[in-house]
Amino acid sequence: MTKKGLIIRHVPHEGISGYREPVEAAGYQLDRVDVDDPAFSAVDLCDPDLLIMMGGPMGVYEQHQYPWISCQLRRLARRLEAGLPTLGVCFGAQMIAAALGAPVYEGPVKEVGFHALSFVDPASPLRHLDGVPLLHWHGDTFDLPDGVELLGSTQAYAHQAFRRGPNILALQFHAEMGCDPRFEEWVRQWPGALIEAGRSDAEMRADHAAFGPVAVAAGQRMIGQWLAELDS
Repeated sequence: MTKKGLIIRHVPHEGISGYREPVEAAGYQLDRVDVDDPAFSAVDLCDPDLLIMMGGPMGVYEQHQYPWISCQLRRLARRLEAGLPTLGVCFGAQMIAAALGAPVYEGPVKEVGFHALSFVDPASPLRHLDGVPLLHWHGDTFDLPDGVELLGSTQAYAHQAFRRGPNILALQFHAEMGCDPRFEEWVRQWPGALIEAGRSDAEMRADHAAFGPVAVAAGQRMIGQWLAELDS
């Protein structure tokens, strides 16, 4: 029987990207819903076999500006309580942290650019990322929720990745990005983040070309291992 996977997309230029290949190779038929779709509020987030929540420029704490955040958090909390396979990337990871009861807040710096994790749990699927420059593009962070295992850190942000059991994985960084032309939209839309991080658009494009393919290949191996080890 085909397994169902649902992607929640918070903005059009932040899709599943490089993670699509290992997810489909693991037998999931993917569907997608955008949060601005009028039908989104009625979607049962406990229904799909796999839920994937991607990134976005908003903050979990901006619920007054984005009413769908509180609606999504309530339904996500039920899914996480049931231990159903769930992947969150960047904003999606912050949503997992919040749904598990941890605060999410603005961090001290904008972390933007390609660099490797300073800590990787070698017994986790993140072992494939050890030493690999990955794309980071965020300014928010979170406390670790109770009962989770820290899997990755950088010098700027200690909480880069965590899991709860084998089924729930939260990734602050973007190992899915590196071969996606939508990266150009990131550079175009958020010049302020580049300036604050001391990066130029030319530097970001050069690093994307130099490091992107290797980052995506490592990210695909990570997701492939995580999916193979799910407790379903």
